[in-house]
Amino acid sequence: MKKEKPGKFPFTRGLYPEMYSSRLWTMRQYAGFTSAKESNSRYKYLLENGVMGLSVAFDLPTQIGYDSDDSMAEGEVGRVGVPISTLENMHTLFDGIPLDSVSTSMTINSTAAILLSFYIVNAENKGIPLTKLKGTIQNDILKEFAARGTYIYPPYPSMRIVTNILEFCNQNLPKWNPISISGYHIREAGSTVEQELAFTFANGIAYMETAIKNGLDPNQLGQQISFFFNSHNGFLEEIAKFRAARKIWATIMKERFGVTDEKAMMCRFHTQTGGSTLTSEQPNNNIVRTTIQALSAILGGTQSLHTNSFDEALSLPSNESAKLALRTQQIIAHEANIINHPDPFGGSYIIEEMTDSLVEKSFKIISEIDSMGGAINAIESGWVENQISKSAYDYQKDIDDNKQVVVGVNQFRDENQKDIDTFDINLDSANDQINALIKFKKNRDNSSVNEKLERLKILAQSTDNIMPGIIDCVKGQCTLGEISNVMRDIFGIHE
Repeated sequence: MKKEKPGKFPFTRGLYPEMYSSRLWTMRQYAGFTSAKESNSRYKYLLENGVMGLSVAFDLPTQIGYDSDDSMAEGEVGRVGVPISTLENMHTLFDGIPLDSVSTSMTINSTAAILLSFYIVNAENKGIPLTKLKGTIQNDILKEFAARGTYIYPPYPSMRIVTNILEFCNQNLPKWNPISISGYHIREAGSTVEQELAFTFANGIAYMETAIKNGLDPNQLGQQISFFFNSHNGFLEEIAKFRAARKIWATIMKERFGVTDEKAMMCRFHTQTGGSTLTSEQPNNNIVRTTIQALSAILGGTQSLHTNSFDEALSLPSNESAKLALRTQQIIAHEANIINHPDPFGGSYIIEEMTDSLVEKSFKIISEIDSMGGAINAIESGWVENQISKSAYDYQKDIDDNKQVVVGVNQFRDENQKDIDTFDINLDSANDQINALIKFKKNRDNSSVNEKLERLKILAQSTDNIMPGIIDCVKGQCTLGEISNVMRDIFGIHE
């Protein structure tokens, strides 16, 4: 059998012939704090320390379509990320950051269309053409129904919004990835390796099928689709997983969708080290875990990487812990002497057997999902969620029974563990956000706002692309919650 080379279909050995020897992966750090101003300060700190791309964490109300002053947001404003209710919030978030040269990733799903619209209008107000914007919006609503839970609307109208975003970006933002199909959260919820791959690609198939039905060309769309995977504790297993991922997606795109452009067959992915593997017990151990996981992702050929901070099991990361997480990537890149060798474990009989096995097991699960009528049916029936829950239960039972050792938790415990300094959330910032929003709504032209929202309601009832209407609302000072509520009224909510 002819030996496969990096940069050749099905890309098992890497997407590019020279891989990191010609260009390093993008080093990102995921961050979002109680206010846009505090988050902006962290982004500038990270950029000063060598981050190549920003990654935005939004608070829960922003993720599920509520303004910071909504009663549904009480107690959650700025808790797990930055609150963004207005265009002004988005302007503050990226103040002084060159959007035409910095790549931005936004982890947002049910309100992805609105946050992307905020980003677009903010860039336009700075005179930056959309053709220069680089980045990714997660926009993966199917995994929310199966694993994460930050959905708003039912699956089918949610898929309409996803497809509208794909179409809009395909026509207007050539350097933007309009979807990042996420296995990360599937794995965080407790799936196995093969389930992470299979459920992710089954969702990818559903997005492609819907997009093609709506007239999009898979040879074009495929070049803007990206993926997001977890790097867990199994060092060799994870390397094999990333290799298998490229082969699976390339095969799907070529054989299932008839794609002929090789760039559209490429499984380009961001990786984050495993948040669920971090422990509050002996938190310094997390530095070692993250290093091993980062090495797996790099040896597996990721295009982008976030390394978790060691204190994230206790709080939001401090400046120092975030810098150390970044330095982990930089040391691997510049001191470990591995970047000159694409797919350095290629040819290892263990890695090759693991890769082939994961490909086979993943396609078997995908076939099972096909027999149910596809990913949406498998999710709506509860089958996917049940499979993940069973795997999570089995893994936790192994820990409880000491079959799976977690250092510092069920073995090698330290009863005299010392507390470490943690990041404190500034609750005053949350109150400032709420008060500023109330004032903003009072002082704007509310009759004009209502007209914009009414036009959006009419657009949502049609079959036209909803993105231009959302952008028009953003320009007219409508808030995230108000835009979300219009779509709630038309599309309903998922129970």
